[in-house]
Amino acid sequence: MSSPHAHLHASDATGSLSGFFSVFRYSRRALGLVWDTSRGLTIGLAICTLVAGVLPAVAAWVGKLIVDAVVAAMAIHSQTEAPLEFATAWPVLRYVALEALVIALIALAQRGLSAQQSLLRALLGQKVNVMILEKAGTLSLAQFEDSEFYDKLTRARREASTRPLALVNKTFGLLQNAISLTSFAVLLVQFSPWALLILLIGALPVFVSEAKFSGDAFRLFRWRSPQTRMQMYLETVLAREDSIKEVKLFGLEPLFLKRYRDIFDSLYAEDRRLTIRRDTWGFLLGLLGTLAFYGAYGWVVIETIGGRLTLGEMTMYLMVFKQGQSALSASLTAISGMYEDNLYLSNLYEYLEQPVAPSTGSLTEGALPGDGIRFENVGFTYPGTQQPVLQDIDLHLRPSESLALVGQNGSGKTTLIKLLTRLYDPSEGRILLDGSDLKEWDDATLRRRIGVIFQDFERYQLQVGENLGVGDVAAFTDTVRWERAARQGMADAFISRLEHGYRTQLGRWFKDGQELSGGQWQKIALARAYMREEADILVLDEPTAAMDAAAEAQVFEQFRRHARHRMTLLISHRFSTVRAADQIVVIDAGRIIEQGAHEELLAQEGRYAQLFRMQAAGYQ
Repeated sequence: MSSPHAHLHASDATGSLSGFFSVFRYSRRALGLVWDTSRGLTIGLAICTLVAGVLPAVAAWVGKLIVDAVVAAMAIHSQTEAPLEFATAWPVLRYVALEALVIALIALAQRGLSAQQSLLRALLGQKVNVMILEKAGTLSLAQFEDSEFYDKLTRARREASTRPLALVNKTFGLLQNAISLTSFAVLLVQFSPWALLILLIGALPVFVSEAKFSGDAFRLFRWRSPQTRMQMYLETVLAREDSIKEVKLFGLEPLFLKRYRDIFDSLYAEDRRLTIRRDTWGFLLGLLGTLAFYGAYGWVVIETIGGRLTLGEMTMYLMVFKQGQSALSASLTAISGMYEDNLYLSNLYEYLEQPVAPSTGSLTEGALPGDGIRFENVGFTYPGTQQPVLQDIDLHLRPSESLALVGQNGSGKTTLIKLLTRLYDPSEGRILLDGSDLKEWDDATLRRRIGVIFQDFERYQLQVGENLGVGDVAAFTDTVRWERAARQGMADAFISRLEHGYRTQLGRWFKDGQELSGGQWQKIALARAYMREEADILVLDEPTAAMDAAAEAQVFEQFRRHARHRMTLLISHRFSTVRAADQIVVIDAGRIIEQGAHEELLAQEGRYAQLFRMQAAGYQ
């Protein structure tokens, strides 16, 4: 992997002026996102921004009136040498009351901004996270198994919930400061147009520095996404109940912690280097702004001493210049921050715009109802690889028939199931259901017809009944269906012994959660497949690997009764299970090398017969 320094100093689009401004295309989308999240709060932000932008200049102008009124009142009082009368002080007090009102309104506007930003932060964070999860639901399994895509997902999730609102807040802040600057400019230009130029010269260098280092920080962020993801993985391994057993038994804590620390040290070194450079240059260039302010300060003082400005005007111009410098600096910093936020938002939209294969199918019924499943010269190669996983697969499974797949680990059996369930599409050939290509079927209709248990089935941290209900979301809360599926999956016996039955929380992530044995979890998974009562295709990938022989025999006796009128496809390494299938297919290195019924394959004295006799000898 190349050094990040090469990336940070490379000449690219983001380093050019055109690249800088092109990045701002995400600002409009972020504003639209915030507007869609809450129009009322967005309008409230705009109103408070307008008020907070105009009133500081009004406060400065009222301050001038107060000082000049005080000077005038002092002159009148010194001439009369009489006790101070209310009529003399009233003009000053009137302006003081007006300034108090203005300051109160500024405080109210600032509170309004803070409150609405806080509410929008919560709403927008939820909305963006939902957008990310909804997008995930449209993506293919191949995309999830792509490491580069996972880097995109990691980058999007890390910044997605904060950057859009941060960008909008900076946009409104920029608008507020622009309004303030316009108000200040109206006052300053009466003193001298050169004062506006001094403001700009003092603030511009810091802006250029911030924009440059914002781009560097973003490129560093993108470069180290794989390392960040490795850190997250190590955290998971060291702090999850499903991995901590091996971590402790194998003594992996020191090894993984060292790797975790090494990654952090590497990332921190880059952060430290960038932070020091950024703040050093920011300080040095910021001194220009300080010199500009005090140069203008001296200029105003000299003009006042020379009698060309009143004391009130001096006070006003000094306040306006100071606040104008702050507003301009804040504006340029906001632009720099908006540039940075736009860079990070590009991660979010890069993920959200990830291409999704269109759903091409609409069939709800095949061209040849009752023809079953056909694999015709099917081949498959995983994206990004050269070696085919499956080649020249030809199969036909008719209704009411059962087919068993036999072969070594890695021979392609589970991949074949992924093709049947359309988690992948074949690289070659086609798969037909009732005479029509799977690509022509409506996805929802196809998946309703298939009940499947994968070898690595999910153990949901949900209640027992909900763990069953996920098998058919239409019956997710149907207690009658839960109980029927549990009986068919042979899980009802142990569920009835749980303290809260079907309402028992499973797993250790939540309070009062109860863990099950491997065999019990497999019965839950089997029952989950039975929840899909409309399914006429049952696919079982090593469904009894964690069960004892007696439990396995019971489960398959029940399975044979339930699958009598269905097509079933079974993967198992236990030949006591496999031998009852109507067809047995032996796969090796992605190819079918033998096919037939149990007795036929034994008579062939091939690979199946060899494996069967080896396993049978182990039981003697």
